[in-house]
Amino acid sequence: MVSLVIISHSAKIAEGVKEMADQMTGGAVPIVSCGGFEGGLGTDEERIRAGIQAVYSPDGVLILLDLGSAVLTAESVLETLSDSEREKIAIADAPLLEGALFSSVEASIGSPLSKVKEVAEQAAFFRKLETGNS
Repeated sequence: MVSLVIISHSAKIAEGVKEMADQMTGGAVPIVSCGGFEGGLGTDEERIRAGIQAVYSPDGVLILLDLGSAVLTAESVLETLSDSEREKIAIADAPLLEGALFSSVEASIGSPLSKVKEVAEQAAFFRKLETGNS
């Protein structure tokens, strides 16, 4: 089963997103939250590396993150991994909360990493209001 790594500059946000995704899947999907840096805001390479290792699966790992510098930190961690590990890990260009919820449900039904990533990224187009409503 594809697993998820949730990266946020805030530990509370990362944990909250994980909590919601766990609720949606009944805890069936391995998910880890990696948020904060030294008790404050930021991202931590060691925390992300440990998170990836904690949920690593031969089926794949999808990383979802909040802001641009989290991308840089995640990419830096991926550069330290072996080629065989890296090819099983993808970073989704998706909204953090919606992407995590949609992709966790997709992962829970056994979809491959490419489909789980696609579903996460489609969350960017999820409309909450009908066109014309304000």
